[in-house]
Amino acid sequence: MILSENNVFLLKNDNISYMFRVTEHGNLEHLHFGLPIQLGDVDALSVKYGTGWGSNSGPEGEEFPMYYPLEWSCLGTGDYRESPTEFAGEDPAGFKFSYAKTYEAIVPIKCSLPQARGKAETLEIVLAYVGGLTLHLFYTLFDTAITRRAVLVNNTDQPVTVTKLMSYMLDIQGDYEMTTFNGSWIAEMRSYRAKVGLSGIVNESTTGFSSALHNPGFILNEPGATEECGEVLGFNLIYSGNHYARVQKTNEGLTRITQGISPVDFEWVLKPTERFETPEGVLVYSNKGFGGMSENMHRFINEHIVPVTWQGKDRPILYNDWEGCMFNFNEAKLLSLAKKAKKLGCELFVLDDGWFGERDSDKAGLGDYDVNKKKLPNGLSGLQKKLENIGLSFGLWFEPEAVNPDSKLYRAHPEWALHANSGVTVLGRNELLLDLSKAEVRDYIVDNVSKCIDEGHVSYVKWDMNRHSTALGATAHKCVMGLYDVLNRIFTDRPEVLLESCSSGGNRFDLGMLCFSPQIWSSDDTDAVERFHIQYNLSYLYPLSTMGAHVSAAPHSQTLRDTPLTTRGNISFFGLLGYEFDLDELTPVETDEIMNQIEFYKEHRHTFQFGNFRRLKATEGISMQVSDGRETIVGLFHELVYAAPGYEKIYPVGLIQDKRYNVERSKQLQNASKFGGLLKVVLPVKVHPDGLVVRTAGKRYRMQDSVQTCSASGAALMSGLSLNARFMGTGYDPQMRMQGDFISNIYLLTEES
Repeated sequence: MILSENNVFLLKNDNISYMFRVTEHGNLEHLHFGLPIQLGDVDALSVKYGTGWGSNSGPEGEEFPMYYPLEWSCLGTGDYRESPTEFAGEDPAGFKFSYAKTYEAIVPIKCSLPQARGKAETLEIVLAYVGGLTLHLFYTLFDTAITRRAVLVNNTDQPVTVTKLMSYMLDIQGDYEMTTFNGSWIAEMRSYRAKVGLSGIVNESTTGFSSALHNPGFILNEPGATEECGEVLGFNLIYSGNHYARVQKTNEGLTRITQGISPVDFEWVLKPTERFETPEGVLVYSNKGFGGMSENMHRFINEHIVPVTWQGKDRPILYNDWEGCMFNFNEAKLLSLAKKAKKLGCELFVLDDGWFGERDSDKAGLGDYDVNKKKLPNGLSGLQKKLENIGLSFGLWFEPEAVNPDSKLYRAHPEWALHANSGVTVLGRNELLLDLSKAEVRDYIVDNVSKCIDEGHVSYVKWDMNRHSTALGATAHKCVMGLYDVLNRIFTDRPEVLLESCSSGGNRFDLGMLCFSPQIWSSDDTDAVERFHIQYNLSYLYPLSTMGAHVSAAPHSQTLRDTPLTTRGNISFFGLLGYEFDLDELTPVETDEIMNQIEFYKEHRHTFQFGNFRRLKATEGISMQVSDGRETIVGLFHELVYAAPGYEKIYPVGLIQDKRYNVERSKQLQNASKFGGLLKVVLPVKVHPDGLVVRTAGKRYRMQDSVQTCSASGAALMSGLSLNARFMGTGYDPQMRMQGDFISNIYLLTEES
C-alpha cells in the first residue's frame, strides 16, 4: 500500500517499506528503506540537524545545510555530494516539490525502455525546476522490491541539453561494504568487496552494453553480514547499455547511492514538450543476510521481469552443436547428432553459427540470412521437419546486431554500420555493429529474423552479440532503445518462442535483456570449475532459471582442465541444463552417465530452476541448495584435493526442525584409470594403469562410488550432515568417497510421509 499524511509518503507491504517526506523548503528528505514501519515513525527516523556544520552552505532562506538524507539533489544548491542531474549551460537552482499522485498499477514508460511488469502500486512525485522543467520521480512497490525511475519533461520554449540524469538517488545512514561483479570474456562475475568510505566507488560500463567488465548489479551490506544474518541491500538496473553507479560516504555518516545511464560523453537535446525517461532501477532489502536479499531479488525477477509466458515454466534440456561442429557441418552430421541427443534425453536441438551465407568462418556472412544450401539443402524447414520426426524441437542461432564487411549486406549498405564517435573504423571479431538507431536497419533485422523463425518453425532462438560497441553517450543509448524495439517487434507476437540472450557469453547479463529473454548464456567458458564461480556469483543477483549452463568436453578447450563428467553435470544442474560437445566421441559408459544425469534433472527440474536458492556454509568447498518445500537438493563442489582430509559436513537451511528427512547422495561412477599405480596393489594381476586393458575397460565399465543414505530430523541436518570420508591415502573402504581433484556430490533430502 501507499500511504501519505502531512507530506510524508510511505510505500509498505509485509516485506519492505520505503519512506520520505517533503521538507518545508520543498526538498525530499529520505527517512527509511528497510523493514515495514508506520507513518508515525517519522520523528524516530529523521536525522537531527542541530546547528549543522560550519563549512556547510545552502540556498538562501533555508536555515539548515543540504547535508541530510535526500531523495534528489542538484548542483549549485550547497550539496557537494554526487548530483544525479546535470545540464549543459544551465544555472541550476534545484528541483522543488510540486505535487504527488498515486496509481494502483505500474505507470507505463512511453518510450522503448523495458520495465518490470505485474501487480504493483506506483507513487509519482513531481518536482518543478526554475525555468519550466519538471522532473517526475516514479516509485513502484512490488512484493519484494521497490523500483525507481525519473522522467524529465521540457515545458519551456527552448531546447535543454541533458548531460546526466540518473534513474534514482538514495541517501542512507550507516557503515557499508560494497560488492561489485567484474571480469572479462570467459571470466565473468568475479566478485570484489570494498569498504564504502569518503572516496567514492564507481561501477561503470562504457562498452555500449551492460558488459562482462562490470555487471550493473551491486550489493551493499552492513559489516559482518552473513548469508543468513544482517542487513543487505541489492541494486540493479533494467537496462542493457552503458551504465553508471556511484556509492560514497560522507563525513557526517551518510552514504549516497546513484545509478543510471553512464554520463560519459552523454548529451541529449530535449526539445520543447519532449520528455527523457531513464531506465528503471531496482532496490531490494533484507535483514536476513545475503541469502535473504538474493531470495527477494530472485522472486522479483521470476515474477516481474521475465516474460509472462515463461514465468515458472520449465525450460527444455537442449543440445547445441557449436562446440561439436563449429562451422564444419552438413545436414547428415546434424541429424546424426540429433539422434544421439534424443537417445540421451535431450528435448531441443540448437543449430548454432554457420547456417547462412558464406559463413565458413567468423570472417564473412554476418548480416545475410540466405540459408547455405551446401550445408542445408532442404533449408531450415526441411531440417526442422526431420528433427521433429526424431522427437526434438528446433532452435536457431542468430547474431542480428552485427555485420561482416565481407557480406552482401555490407556491400549493399555500408552506411548501416555503426562507427566510433571519432569516425575511426574499429573491428571486433572481424565484424562491425549495425546502427540500430536507424529505422531501416531495425526493419531489415525484424523482417529477416521473423521470416527465419516462421519458416523454420523455430521454438528457441539464441540471440548472440560478439563484440563491444565503440558508441558512447546519446548514440549508444539510441542503439539500446533500437535493440529493445527490435526484440519487441519480433517476440511480442511470438511469446511461445524461448529466447536466450548471449553476448560472447555474459557480456549482456542484465535485467533489460531478461525482460525479453527468460534466460541468458552465462559464459562462453563452460569449464565446470570456472562455472562454480561464475554461476555462484550470478546467484547473488539472478535466479537459476536465467542461467544457461552446458556440459562440455574435457579436457576443456579454454583451461585444458580434465574435470569429471559427474562434476560437469552437477554444476549444470544449478542452472538450465544443456550439452555442447561432439556426441560421436562419447564412450558407452559416458552415454549411460549422461542419460542418468538427464533423467535425474528431469525428475527435479522444477526445483532446480525455480526452487528457493541458498548459498550454504560448508566445512570445505562451495555448497549451494535449492528447495521447493517438499524436497531440498544440496550440491557440494571441491577444487584441488589435499592429503589426509579431515571430517566434512554440509549445512542445509530452511528445513522444518521436527520433520524427518530421507537423505541420499546421488550415485557417481569412477574410472579405474584414475587410481594409477594403486591398481598394481589391489588387482590380482599386473596391469599398466594407462594401458590398453584399463583404457578399454574404462570405456564400458566404471566403479560405483560409495552411496550415503540416512534419515534425520531437520534440526539435526541443519546442525550439519556428516559426510562419508574422502580418500585418505591409507587404504580402501567401500564407504569412502574415492574421488580426486574437482569432485562434487549432490545430496537429495526429501520429507518423510
